[in-house]
Amino acid sequence: MSNHLKFYIDGAFVDPLVPATLDVINPATEEAYTQISVGTAADVERAVAAARAAFPAFAKVPQAERLALLKRILEIYNERYEDIARAVSEEMGAPLSFARAAQAWAGQVHLEATIKALEDFVFEYPRGSTRIVLEPIGVVGMITPWNWPLNQIVCKVAPAIATGCTMVLKPSEIAPISGIVFAEIMAAAGVPKGVFNMVNGTGPDVGQVIAAHPGVDMVSFTGSTRAGIIVAKSAADTVKRVAQELGGKSANIILGDADLEAAVTAGVGGCFGNSGQSCDAPTRMFVPADRHAEALEIARAAAETHKVGDPLAEDTVLGPLVSQLQFDKVQRLIKAGIDEGATLVSGGLGRPDGLNRGYYAKPTVFGNVQHEMTISREEIFGPVLSILPYGTEAEAIEKANDTVYGLAAYIASGDIGHARAVARELRAGTVNINYPDWDTHAPFGGYKQSGNGREYADWGIHDFLETKGIVGHGE
Repeated sequence: MSNHLKFYIDGAFVDPLVPATLDVINPATEEAYTQISVGTAADVERAVAAARAAFPAFAKVPQAERLALLKRILEIYNERYEDIARAVSEEMGAPLSFARAAQAWAGQVHLEATIKALEDFVFEYPRGSTRIVLEPIGVVGMITPWNWPLNQIVCKVAPAIATGCTMVLKPSEIAPISGIVFAEIMAAAGVPKGVFNMVNGTGPDVGQVIAAHPGVDMVSFTGSTRAGIIVAKSAADTVKRVAQELGGKSANIILGDADLEAAVTAGVGGCFGNSGQSCDAPTRMFVPADRHAEALEIARAAAETHKVGDPLAEDTVLGPLVSQLQFDKVQRLIKAGIDEGATLVSGGLGRPDGLNRGYYAKPTVFGNVQHEMTISREEIFGPVLSILPYGTEAEAIEKANDTVYGLAAYIASGDIGHARAVARELRAGTVNINYPDWDTHAPFGGYKQSGNGREYADWGIHDFLETKGIVGHGE
């Protein structure tokens, strides 16, 4: 029996206190394929009450038992892997191959990384005659986005389990079904009642209520900077900890000593992956001015290899954008690029040829982009790449840093020493040299308006802990 119309509270799937539903839209068809229940403050209240009641006992569970629980969650996750991939594909339009290889995989590998980190983690140690004790912060409210649903759910839930925290999760109401599957995994894994709770609903009716609730000790939020500001303001009255991973407008500096064809081709792929719906996507590509024309031709050819279409088709590379709202935003910003005089290299307005329904956008490349243009400043969150020519390396670094964001940055170079030197100049939480593999043990988070706090492995574990000094404890 489907749990789509239920919440998970105090160890059981339950009905909402006030029945209300929301359609879940398949972005490939623009049609509703199921419904979820949406919660109210009353549902949040009982979820928080369950988490608070469970916290004292769970905080005392030995590290070895929490580790065993995480391993059991991973075991059940792997059993439900295909269900997760199919849920993500249907709810957000990800090609099924990508949902398996990246979306469902992300949750799996973050569980593995947290398990590895917890095996080696030290929760208390002496410093002179003081005993340093790292303790779970308490009840954590978790608000997660639609673009990488399992990645963000696991990056919050796993460190909460690792540290002995209890939690209330609100997945995105746009892509909520994978979150329901995850709740089923938690139930099957035998997570103690009240430790993990999930309430579906909208940001104003559930997310902000969680953030403001005095019984919540910490909020971990991933989403837009606009929404993050609202969450932070909601949390401020109770002076709770707020960890946020927000927007980005990541620079990709292709240095003069790079292999231009390889670097531009990889940069296009990095920008377009997940239909451009990744907060750390390399959306601003800086290329040497004397090779700008060559870079545009390479980018044009690369863009043409990204076939857009049915998420279930084997040859599909990019699926639709997640919603009508997102499609309209991307179209508005593509139009801004055209109107402001950037060179349209490929793509443009409207759907790709042959697609008359679904929120499909054309993979779009702009050249001759000026630093002040809208497409160089605003986060687009679609398959749109801006290529900016630069005269000197110092100019590229200055413009790369001249943004309100600071989530990620990218460097392509044939000289690793050169790349390392430039990396130190960039104001971003993660700097990627020559398009490395995803490192789930590296810290992930941003500078400036890209947020605060860090996720992944032991970095995430630290964020869920309070530090206590017992002075005079002795050796």
